[in-house]
Amino acid sequence: MKLNFYCIIKATFLILSVSFQVNAQEHPSLVLTRSGVENIRKELGRVPLFDETLKRVKEEVDLEMASGIDTPIPKDYSGGYTHARHKKNFLILPKAAVLYQILQDEKYADYVKDMLMQYEAMYKTLPVHPKTRSYARGKLFWQCLNDSNWLVYMSQAYDCIYDYLSEKERNRLENNLFRPFADFISIGNPQFYNRVHNHSTWGNAAVGMIALVMGDDVLLERALYGIKDDGLDANAKDDDGGFIKNKDGKAGFLANLEEPFSPDGYYTEGPYYQRYAMYPFLIFAEALENVKPDLKIFNYKNGVLLKSVNALLNLTDADGEFFALNDGQKGMSYYTEAVVSAVDIAFCFGNQDKSLLSIAERQNKVLLDDSGLMVALAIREGEALPFHKKSVNLSDGSEGDEGGVCVLRTDQAGLELVFKYTAQGSSHGHYDKLSYSLFDNGEEVIQDYGLARFVNIEQKGGGNYLKENKTWAKQTIAHNTIVRDEISHFKGKYEEGSKHHSELSFYDLSNQKIQIISAKENHAYPDTNLHRTMMMIEESSLGSSYVVDLMRVVSKDIHQYDFPFYFKGQVIQTNFEYTSNQTLAPLGSKHGYQHLWVEGIGKPLADNTKFSFLNKGVYYTITTTADMNDKLFFTRIGANDPKFNLRRDAGFMIRRNKSNTVFASVLESHGGYDYVSESSEDARSHIETIKVVYDDQDYTAFTIKTTNNVSKVIIIANKQVDTSRKHKLRIDGRQYEWNGPYLVH
Repeated sequence: MKLNFYCIIKATFLILSVSFQVNAQEHPSLVLTRSGVENIRKELGRVPLFDETLKRVKEEVDLEMASGIDTPIPKDYSGGYTHARHKKNFLILPKAAVLYQILQDEKYADYVKDMLMQYEAMYKTLPVHPKTRSYARGKLFWQCLNDSNWLVYMSQAYDCIYDYLSEKERNRLENNLFRPFADFISIGNPQFYNRVHNHSTWGNAAVGMIALVMGDDVLLERALYGIKDDGLDANAKDDDGGFIKNKDGKAGFLANLEEPFSPDGYYTEGPYYQRYAMYPFLIFAEALENVKPDLKIFNYKNGVLLKSVNALLNLTDADGEFFALNDGQKGMSYYTEAVVSAVDIAFCFGNQDKSLLSIAERQNKVLLDDSGLMVALAIREGEALPFHKKSVNLSDGSEGDEGGVCVLRTDQAGLELVFKYTAQGSSHGHYDKLSYSLFDNGEEVIQDYGLARFVNIEQKGGGNYLKENKTWAKQTIAHNTIVRDEISHFKGKYEEGSKHHSELSFYDLSNQKIQIISAKENHAYPDTNLHRTMMMIEESSLGSSYVVDLMRVVSKDIHQYDFPFYFKGQVIQTNFEYTSNQTLAPLGSKHGYQHLWVEGIGKPLADNTKFSFLNKGVYYTITTTADMNDKLFFTRIGANDPKFNLRRDAGFMIRRNKSNTVFASVLESHGGYDYVSESSEDARSHIETIKVVYDDQDYTAFTIKTTNNVSKVIIIANKQVDTSRKHKLRIDGRQYEWNGPYLVH
């Protein structure tokens, strides 16, 4: 079905190409259309959100124009002056061009023309960028990726002043700047352009956008379907160690729509890079819809682009910040310009989902185009509805069969648990099968480290990825999951990790009081199977919710298992003895262990290990079943890091030597501390005991007893997980019967 639709799109493109030259002569036509300009002019002064956005953009552009035009000879990495200047130029120029269209003031058109002509004059003799780090060096920037950013934006600026220019001026720009530019990032760099990756998405969109403005069918076909006979080595890799050549040999914009997105709209590289790629995906799609509507690009793969916007918004915390899955910089949120575009375009070209309007209200800005006007008008009319982020399970893989990400949410406590059981995630993936992170009202409680990079801060590695991203952030020990024998999953090898994905066992989000997700990983280590089940339980007797975590490990031989918790906050209390080290030493020598200082070592004193900490005025306690031979570590990130590239975050880790074992845990929030009144309330755990009462290949069962004598028995089916399946199990002389993959009794 997918292949047929791909073929239909291509056939439609070939049929329409005959009339394309005529259709492309109307300008503007990409994201701002001629009819859209007329509608905007009619509504000026009557649409508050649009008018306020226009005012801010005008102030920004006027200030930039007053400082003059600067197109310096490139020499810097990300964050350096020449990089920042050329980036500022491509961000400001489309805004100036839109102001020309809306306000009909020719000073803006002159500014756009003058800057483009400066680029035309320099580009003819411009060599490749002097910095040699990238696998695909650009000319204006150190990598072709940023050159593609430039062309995506500059195409929109050119579209808006197309009719203002003379034919001679257009020929000069197209022959000396735009076509050579498009050829350089595509034919000149097939290793960058002809792949399935967020890099090539930008490249495809760049070539396609300028093709639509110029009416160039050859470039447009190259944008949609890639380069034939690219001559690339099937084993070639990029700077992050990811394969360049797609395993199926596909390339082009449609392949980048087809392969990285699951049917649910999850992008396999993770939300941080999905956010980055959403701009070229949706801007180019909008341009295609405006110029070539018969292609029906928003229907491709059952409307996956529109689904992806909803999926992306659901992968944010209470503050709108994206969960740090795979490489991801913390603090990036849906307030970024790329998601402003995504929300406006999805509303306009989707089914006018009114809940998107509430996101647009929070963003407090819209696009200055047809879609932005539609959003602003709907908000003016009071049509916005709340965007409710609910628990969601998003599949991974182009067919939705390569694991996924599940977010468990509870309205009662504001808790959000993010459970990751995905495929590798391309070259931006981490070796963290069955990992999780936990948030409370937007605050991290159990954190994923994210990436090791200071984006666009030149002083830190040129603003690029630091070596610690590979030696720490990608490694398994940097995450909240099992590590065997101090070796990362798949030995930290991309070639091996990219072959496999975790498998969903079952999930049930139908009951707000008991939500559950269960998944398995059978390839991270040879002869070792991992099975993790996580639950969010609302407990009325406690007046709060808590997280249940069951990590089951089965192996033929005895191994060392490390089970870390990267908690945020300060240690309050433990129920075990420990000694604080006077001299610090790394926990290990490789696979990320070389970056962990050992600050304290302890051992259990009871069947349960308890560890309480205080974060942002809230108490939290982790209670875990203990083996009396366990070792307990307090750790801190930062060993072997002489340039202080890593955050000095704390961790708590359980080490156990077994063949088969179960780590059963409860993580609860309780009470709080008021820093103004200096009062503490409900500072002690409500969990009295956890006990594993049954475990074999078919079932695992454990009990939870609270301090107010409420007891629960939880049974997980390890193999037969059909919802209609009937189960019977006798535990300690008592018979339990139920239907489906789990029982909470």
